[in-house]
This record gives sequence, C-alpha cells and structure tokens, in this order.
Amino acid sequence: MMDDKLLIQEKLSQATEILEELDIDVWLTFVRETQLQPDPALELILGADMTWHSAFLVSRTGQHIAIIGQFDAEHVRSVEAYAEIVPYDEGIGVHLRAALDRLAPNKIAVNYSESDVAADGLTHGMYLTLRKYLAGTPHADKLISAEQIIRAVRGRKSATEIQRVRQAIATTEELFDEVELFVQPGMSQRQIADFVQGRIDALGLGYAWPKAHNPIVTCGPHSAVGHAAPGDVILEKGHTLHLDLGVKENSYCSDIQRMWYVLKDGETAAPADVQHAFDVVYGAIKAGESYLRPGALGWQVDEAARDFIVDNGFPEYKHAFGHLLGRSAHDGATVLGPRWERYLGVCELAVEPGNIFTLELHVLVPDRGMMSLEEDVLVTEDGIVYLSTPQRALRYIR
Repeated sequence: MMDDKLLIQEKLSQATEILEELDIDVWLTFVRETQLQPDPALELILGADMTWHSAFLVSRTGQHIAIIGQFDAEHVRSVEAYAEIVPYDEGIGVHLRAALDRLAPNKIAVNYSESDVAADGLTHGMYLTLRKYLAGTPHADKLISAEQIIRAVRGRKSATEIQRVRQAIATTEELFDEVELFVQPGMSQRQIADFVQGRIDALGLGYAWPKAHNPIVTCGPHSAVGHAAPGDVILEKGHTLHLDLGVKENSYCSDIQRMWYVLKDGETAAPADVQHAFDVVYGAIKAGESYLRPGALGWQVDEAARDFIVDNGFPEYKHAFGHLLGRSAHDGATVLGPRWERYLGVCELAVEPGNIFTLELHVLVPDRGMMSLEEDVLVTEDGIVYLSTPQRALRYIR
C-alpha cells in the first residue's frame, strides 16, 4: 500500500508540473459510482472507487483538493495525497463552487476527449450535472478538455512505473521460456493457452487484456489472425507458433509477442521462406525503432516500419505499429499508426520521453503461418531503451 501511496503522490506532483507547462489553472476529475462507471484518470490520482459525486482538483500552484461524500473521506485520507479534503453530506455543489472561487481559474480542464479513451472519463450525464452546479458562476464558461494533461500524466512514466513495467516484462519472458519447454507438435491452441494461464494463475498475476484471449496462440496457417480466443487448431511440424502474451503485475502490464518454428524431421533450421519472413519482420521493427525519438510523430514511426515491409515484398499490416503500455496494454493516446480515419487525432501526436511503447507487426507465410514480433521499449531523452529482450532469431520447437 505504501508503494501505491508514493506512486499516486508522484503522479499528482507530475500533474502540477504539467498544468504549469500547459498554462492550465485547474484539472478537475468529477466522478460518481466509479465501480460501475470508472474514469481512467482516477487510478492515476487516487487509486480507489468513489460512491457519491466526488471532485478532485489539482491546481498549477500545487493545491490538491478532494471534495467527497462523508463516508468516503477516511479512505481518501489514507492515500495521503490530498492536503485539503472536504467531506459533505447533502450535496457537493456549494463546496465545489467555493473551491473554484478560491482558486479563481481561467481554465478548468475536465475529462472528455474525442480521440483518447483514457481522457474521456466524464460521462455526458456528469457533464450536464457539472454544468448545472456551475450555472450562474464565472466558471461555467471556462471548461476545456483535459486530454493534454491526461495524455502527459499517463504517458510520461515515472521511475516507479518504469520499474513495475520492467518486472511484468521479466515475468512474461520467463513464461515464454516455460512455454518452449512445454510445447510439442500435436498440441492444440487451447492446450498451450491452458498451460500459460495455469502458470499465470499459480503466480497470482493478472492479465493485461481479458483472459479469454490471453495468450493469443496462433498455430500454423489455419488459426485466426487477431484478437481470437485459442481453439482446436493443432500445432504441426513445418508450421510456425506465435504467442501474444501480457500479464498484469503490481497494477502494470507487459505486452510481448514471440515466434517459434516447429522443425520437421531431419530439419535443423527453418526453411528459407520462414527465415526470410522473420528477417523482414525483425528488420521492420528496427526500421521503426530508428525513428522513435522524442518529438517524432506517431505516423512517421509507423511509416518507416510499414515501408520496410512493403519494400520487401509483403502486404502492409492492417493495424498500428505500436501503442503505449502501462497500467493497461493500450495505455492512452499516442499511437504509432498510419494516417487512417481510425487513428486520426492520435497518430499525429508527438512521442515524449518517458513513454513506453510496444513495437509490433506481422506478415503471413503461405502454408506456414503467422510471423509476428512485439517488443516493449522506453523512450529516453535521446532515443529508446529496450525493456524486453528483443527476439533477434527464430526459436525452435523440436
């Protein structure tokens, strides 16, 4: 619990600095019954569920104010992150107006966004309620989107967050090693997934995305490609084996993909078509990596990897090259993706130091199966650091 307290304090301090950087006076997170309707920002600045209408105000001058129902007050105090806690019984409105009057903000950022789901926690109903509470005050016309704040607070990982992601990645890499020792030709996708899930459950870990399709197991050319649950497809000699696996450990996630080739009798290495596909996928990740620097736009990084794939004779992949990673497998706004309609607004965002990205893409090898890799990397002031141990060569199942 102490580590979680320190992490929340760390993120609130970071938020204050970001408000000053963005010239925004107050960031307001306004929630209710968060177990039913969670706001993704709340896990960054509180780490607890609220019941009644609750307002969390962070100011650029470093004031952190929690206006909450009386019965939630002790829990908020225990976090030791809000110097001013205002419990109420009958209604939040008068207390919220009074706090804003004291802060006298020119801009009040609230949690809505058209492009970033992590910044879109304020429901329409709660927005209308907030407008009602602020009606007749000068604050009503000062509401703006908090997407820039949340993007930065969520995306710029602190030292504590980076260490937690590192640990989740290390655990995942150990699981891949265990898979390699376990898997044999003739096993089904479901058998392989059951083994992995059994190990995750035995370790008391969570899943970076829903357990039903975590891990994603792709055996040969007859498996579905994408976010599919493991089924009855059998792993055969001469086929590829692909696993996409992410665990959640101490509230932070990994997201890694690894590749094997199942050797036929008499083979000592993969055939040329399989090896070529691996080399192209690995080369594309390296091509994208070379563009991944602070200030680069998401689409520019994706374009480098995408061009490498196409220039080497494969069709372009129909997804983004990378996404942010942290508390969730898809952890916020910036996407390393093409300028397609579905990525507009997030693929034009600039990469920042402290961002943790996945780098991933795939090609299909006829009659062999999928070839896909995914690595987890940290953006630094002058480049990147691999948090995962990059797969530089095919692994084999004998």
